[in-house]
Amino acid sequence: MKKIIYIASLCFASLFVSSCEDYLTLESPDQLTSGSFWRNESDAQAGISAAYSQLEYYIDTWEFAEVKWPVEAYREDIINMGNDARNYPNWLELYNFTYTNGNSQFSSYWWNNYKGASFANQVIEKVAAMEEGTIAAPTQEQIVNEAYFLRAYYHLKLLLNWKEIIIRDKYITNQADLSKGLSTRPETWDFITDDLKKAASLPTSYDNDNIGRATCGAANAYLGFAYLTRAYEEPEKKEEYLREALSALNSVTGYELEKNFLSMFNASNKNCKESIFELQTSMSSANGANYRTQLHRWIGSSELWGWDEILPSNILMDEFMKEGEIATTGRYDSRLYESVFFQCDFFNDGNGRVYGGEYNDWFCSFDEDGDPIPGTSYNRPSFRKFMPADYEGLNNNYCAINIPLMRYANVLLMKAEVLNEQGHPEQAIPLINEVRSVHGDMPAMKGTSQDAVRAQIEHERMIEFSLENWRWYDLRRWGKLTSTLAAAGRAGFDEAKNAFYPVPLTEINANDQINK
Repeated sequence: MKKIIYIASLCFASLFVSSCEDYLTLESPDQLTSGSFWRNESDAQAGISAAYSQLEYYIDTWEFAEVKWPVEAYREDIINMGNDARNYPNWLELYNFTYTNGNSQFSSYWWNNYKGASFANQVIEKVAAMEEGTIAAPTQEQIVNEAYFLRAYYHLKLLLNWKEIIIRDKYITNQADLSKGLSTRPETWDFITDDLKKAASLPTSYDNDNIGRATCGAANAYLGFAYLTRAYEEPEKKEEYLREALSALNSVTGYELEKNFLSMFNASNKNCKESIFELQTSMSSANGANYRTQLHRWIGSSELWGWDEILPSNILMDEFMKEGEIATTGRYDSRLYESVFFQCDFFNDGNGRVYGGEYNDWFCSFDEDGDPIPGTSYNRPSFRKFMPADYEGLNNNYCAINIPLMRYANVLLMKAEVLNEQGHPEQAIPLINEVRSVHGDMPAMKGTSQDAVRAQIEHERMIEFSLENWRWYDLRRWGKLTSTLAAAGRAGFDEAKNAFYPVPLTEINANDQINK
């Protein structure tokens, strides 16, 4: 979304003043306020840009990763904390399930998503009310529908992490409106799906200047995910919601699986044919823009000049290797090699696959001159996903690696899950095999029963989306949080307390409609 996110949002960077003030009051010589701001298409585009900008949490060098991944990923059984991560008490609390409602990381996550919803609400109200002749009607409708999508997305992220949330369905301009109670999950799901249905009339694609904007494909993909999740939460309506999920997922068309799996995560193939919705970054600093990050430092192990914050667990490595070396390449599932660096012949074959060198030359002891000491290499699996493509990128202190938030592979595997739950494993199997073949170079799955397909879907989702933070929501949907975390030795987990985060103390203190 070069035109919108990278340029127009700059003028909105300082617009969010406080939760009880007019969110579009600008610090400018002419004292432009929300009352006089919405004059033309340029203002409308800047407004929707502000709503998009909150997708990126703290897109400010190192801070960006420190909200998203600790909150979403540290709970998962497929993740270990790195050595440096253990120096941060708030992160340790998330990993060990010892957090209280004062944890700063998920408090930031909460407020960031509500800030995005607030921006979306303002666009919905203000752009819809713009006078005829100030903006073309089709553009006006599109921007409002984009805001509906973003409002749904922000509420969905909150509902996936909290059992009950506040539905923010209008633009707040006075203190009294800030105090509002929590809504039930069915009420919130209704709100989210209604917004996504409105967004389903968005365009199928955009020109190169507007890549990254929400499409009808994104709206239907998330709508399908919402109904799939709800089908498990409300078993009395499971069949109805499975039908709704399948209908939405079948409407996601025009995408293909990307054969070069790794390219989707190292900035070499941004917004590819598989990408449905993607967080945009850029190395450009023109006009003061700052959409580059230090994500590769946060993801990277210390051996790869990273800060050593997150690592693949043994459970994930075992799952990658579970089926053996049966890929058409003669190796394990190809997604293993494109997701993780680890000690093996592939990364030590003389082809410089680890930033121009061998794995054993990076993961070893060094002499006083900085040269590898022969015979001191060791195996320490480290993520390759979301790391730069080459040595130059690794050496750079900043990166601009996009984050695919919704991929076509997810749509195919969700469709497979729906079909299998409807009693049609034979229709689910070809979808699973498509993902396995294109991304993993793997043969067709074994087994034909509904249980076999369920097990295969869990396997595929576990390795397909490692580090993309879907695992927790999958496990909770399937009712497997307790058994899975017990098997992983995560003794601190108590499903009654930890399936969802507690409402942040900062919200409780500011909102007299929520019980203390």
